[in-house]
Amino acid sequence: MEVLFTLLFLLGLSTVQSARILIVFPLPERSHYILASSLAKALAEKGHDITMVSPFVEANPPTSSYREVQLTGAFEDIQEKQSKNELNFFTIEGPNPFLNAVRLAMTSDEVESVFKHPNFQKLIKSKETFDVVIVEQFLNDALHALATHFKAPLIIFSSLGANFWVNTLTGNPAPTAYVPDTLLKFSEKMTFVERLVNTCTYILNELVYKLYVYPRQSDIVKKYLPGGPHIDDVIYNASIIFLNSHPSTSQAVPHVPNMIEIGGIHVQTPKALPQHLQTILDDAKKGVIYFSMGSNAKSSQFPKEKLEAFLKAFSKLEETVLWKWEDDILPELPTNVKTGKWLPQQDILAHPNVKLFITHGGLLSTTEAVYHGVPVLAIPIFGDQTINAKLAENNVYGLVLPYEEISEQSLQNKIQEILKNPRYKTNAKRRSKIFHDRHVGPKETAIYWVEYVIRHKGAPHLRVAGVDMPWYQYFLLDIVIFILVLKSKPQKIKTN
Repeated sequence: MEVLFTLLFLLGLSTVQSARILIVFPLPERSHYILASSLAKALAEKGHDITMVSPFVEANPPTSSYREVQLTGAFEDIQEKQSKNELNFFTIEGPNPFLNAVRLAMTSDEVESVFKHPNFQKLIKSKETFDVVIVEQFLNDALHALATHFKAPLIIFSSLGANFWVNTLTGNPAPTAYVPDTLLKFSEKMTFVERLVNTCTYILNELVYKLYVYPRQSDIVKKYLPGGPHIDDVIYNASIIFLNSHPSTSQAVPHVPNMIEIGGIHVQTPKALPQHLQTILDDAKKGVIYFSMGSNAKSSQFPKEKLEAFLKAFSKLEETVLWKWEDDILPELPTNVKTGKWLPQQDILAHPNVKLFITHGGLLSTTEAVYHGVPVLAIPIFGDQTINAKLAENNVYGLVLPYEEISEQSLQNKIQEILKNPRYKTNAKRRSKIFHDRHVGPKETAIYWVEYVIRHKGAPHLRVAGVDMPWYQYFLLDIVIFILVLKSKPQKIKTN
């Protein structure tokens, strides 16, 4: 009886009953919303009252306590361009990494579209209360002020792993000697020139954010939350930071105690495939190659010469190719290639006949491939895709094919290397074992830490002192200057 009482007591300590949770994922990007929805559904199913702010509509809300604040039209220009195929991600990035970093930082102004949205204004002006506020961290630091506005602890969710956008907010060290910037096309094994570019990019980001991004975010807070806090009082105030990463898919880097990895939270238990897809996969005696460039970079936007390279290379394969193709027709389609505008990616990757995943290298797709132990051929286009691709190549469960190097011959060579060399499949299965070898799953981890923050009133004991230090003290510049001054001080010469 004493044991039972103790267990019930401990169970009572480990749960939070029906907390009111505000989740804000404002970007009009489907992949980001998938992460938000996965977390929100897990918390709702645990019994919490969820308010989800996003531009998307949930087709199947998990419970009656799941409410949506829809940002319909907040990013209408971007969404209209995407729907009309006017936004081509194959040409979105330029060759200059410094200009790319500055250009991306300038898009931080778009968060104002969220603040001035009528539905968001209604939420702000309501007298509602929340037990915790969860905000995606992506060039929208002004949204951190919502936690102060609603007098609740703040949780940040990074759709990537540890990166510049969250490291500076938590005092997390990120040595530029082996931690490349997310937007650079470097792996952790950098040459001297790459380390130089990486360090310069880090310094540039610090300057751009301190001189432009944070002041601009502060102006937005003052404009839409009159009497609200200064940006410096909210952006460094996160209780914990969720990272969409895991050692099986991401580089091993330092994490301060309040950074929690929940990579794979979006992965679902495989479901039954539609009958026509089940038949295609079952009947593929030589195996299946699954090909998808994700939700942003559409295969239908490939230039003619790239498209012809894929078609010619695929036509010479024995394997069946299942291709996510967004248009109605793909001319001159080889008999071994099947297409679909939408394909249930996770369920396809779970099929034992899938031998290879040709992908853009996005983190969600990479995570799903690792989960199912499928080797990848990555064709990175923008953002963090190159880093993900190079990690797959460095860990020998995939290869990288740069977009500019796509040709019939390069495709044949890369595909055959992966299919014929057993080490890629072996290492993919090894990575899958690492992914699954956890003391608790990512959803359970996320739920625990959200409730932990609520139980411990923001859990300030997890914060490191570095987050509150001036930058010159954090980098010991005052100590360096002091030593240099002492060394430069002329020595007195004694004479007899």
